[in-house]
Amino acid sequence: MRLEQPVTRPLNLTAQDFFTYGSWILTIAVLVFTFVLWKREKTWYYTAIIAAAMVGAFGEPLYDEMMMLYFYSVDHGGTFVLQSTFTAFDVPQPNWAHSGYALLYGFPAVYIARSIHLGTMTKKKLYIVAGCSLLESIAFEVIGTSSGAYTYWGPHVFRIFEYPLVIGMLEMAQVMVFAVAAAELRKRAREPWQLAAIFLIFPITFVGVNYGGGMAMIVGLHAENTTEFIRYATTLISMGCAVLIVRLAASFLPDSVAAPVPARAATGTGAPAREAVAAD
Repeated sequence: MRLEQPVTRPLNLTAQDFFTYGSWILTIAVLVFTFVLWKREKTWYYTAIIAAAMVGAFGEPLYDEMMMLYFYSVDHGGTFVLQSTFTAFDVPQPNWAHSGYALLYGFPAVYIARSIHLGTMTKKKLYIVAGCSLLESIAFEVIGTSSGAYTYWGPHVFRIFEYPLVIGMLEMAQVMVFAVAAAELRKRAREPWQLAAIFLIFPITFVGVNYGGGMAMIVGLHAENTTEFIRYATTLISMGCAVLIVRLAASFLPDSVAAPVPARAATGTGAPAREAVAAD
């Protein structure tokens, strides 16, 4: 029997204003920051990362269908009040979906990719950033699900308040893979236009991690005659996949960073010697 979306539950208008104005103000600030980097480093790379995440939000309806997410859209009288951009799979999309993608996926990826380019990102630091990204996702979505802006309405397990933990783990893993892949693209690009491949890398990593790593959980949720045991087992499998995906992304990074030794210990080549030092 197909579960029904909670289409009649009223939207919290205060929550809608919070996400609309708050997320767009922060997104504009992030874009300004990338423009500063553009001017300083003479590359549109960081702006492209944010833009790719925002464009990727047009694929949100696919995510909603897979993960059983629904954005509330009506008031107590049943009038449509959601500030929506479009509707697909019977799920109306809020106008802050694009800014939400910029903050949850784009901004952490900018930090990671820039650190990789500067040579300061190590495996250990990526794990720390992954933990911070997970906390960011949990904070953002717990506010959204608890305030009445949207819900994960399916029979998810391992919830924090109303938020399924596996969702945050998959989102976190996707950000790590996207950022590392974007850094690899920059390393290999020879012309500025080649950085436009970031707009393909985002949906590929988004779909690959969320639907590939989350495949067991998704099937467990949508399976006919599913049971609580099946949902717990498949969710644990997908959580494990998220951890393994982060480990895979970290394998592209060094264990330590290189730092110059003092001038008196430098080699006679005229350039300071470098030695591996433990990551901070």
